[in-house]
Amino acid sequence: MSFARPRVFAGLQHRLVLAPRSSVTRSQLLAYRLLSTSSNRHAQHVQKPELTSDLTNRTPHRHGVSTPQYDPQGNEIDPYKGGPSAIDKAVHIFFFTEIIRGMWIVLENFFRPPYTIMYPFEKGPLSPRFRGEHALRRYPSGEERCIACKLCEAICPAQAITIESEARVDGSRKTTRYDIDMTKCIYCGFCQEACPVDAIVETQNQEFSTETREELLYNKEKLLANGDRAEAEIAANLYSEHVYR
Repeated sequence: MSFARPRVFAGLQHRLVLAPRSSVTRSQLLAYRLLSTSSNRHAQHVQKPELTSDLTNRTPHRHGVSTPQYDPQGNEIDPYKGGPSAIDKAVHIFFFTEIIRGMWIVLENFFRPPYTIMYPFEKGPLSPRFRGEHALRRYPSGEERCIACKLCEAICPAQAITIESEARVDGSRKTTRYDIDMTKCIYCGFCQEACPVDAIVETQNQEFSTETREELLYNKEKLLANGDRAEAEIAANLYSEHVYR
C-alpha cells in the first residue's frame, strides 16, 4: 500500500500538470461554439478550431467601457471626432450662452398674450369625439332608440351598466331598467361604439360633479333627460364624424 500511493500520486500529478492546457483549450472552444448563432458558423468552428485563438486574444468587456469600433480599412473610429472643439466649449462656459438663451425665451413670452383661460368664464374648444356625461337618445317621433340588445352591458369593461328588458306588444323589446354607475365608468366609449342604433352616447358635458355618490348613479329617466337636453349637439357631433364610423 505504501508503494502504491506514490505511483498513484505521481500519475495524478502528471495529469494535473498536463490538464490546464487541454481543459482551457476545450473550454474556449466550447464557449466559442456556444457564441455562434447559426449552424453554418458552428460548422466552420468545428472544421477550423484555430479560430479559437481570437477568443484568447480578446480582452474582457468591462461594465461601462465601450468596445472600440473600426472602419472598413481597419482604423479605429474616434467617437469624439467631429464634436465641439475646446474653444467652443470654453465660449459657452465663460460667456453663459445657455443662460442668455433662456433669458431671451422668457423675454419673448413676456410680451405674448397669455395662453391660460379664465375658467369657467372662458372655455376651450372640445373635440366632437369628446367623451363626457352619458345620455340615451330618442327618435324624432319621441320613441326610445334603445332596443335592449345589451351589447353595451356586455362590452363595458368596468361593468357599470345594468339593463333589464321586457317584450312589447309588437314583439320587439324595450328596456325597463337602464342604470349606469358613473363612479365605475372609465369613459372608454365602448358602449356607444357597440350600440347599433346610437342609443347610448357620451355627450360633451364635463361639468357634472356632485356632492354625494348617489347622485352619480344614473337611471333611465336621468339618461333620457340628458339626451333630450343635448340632442341637437349629439346629432351634429355624430354627423361630423359619420365618415369615420
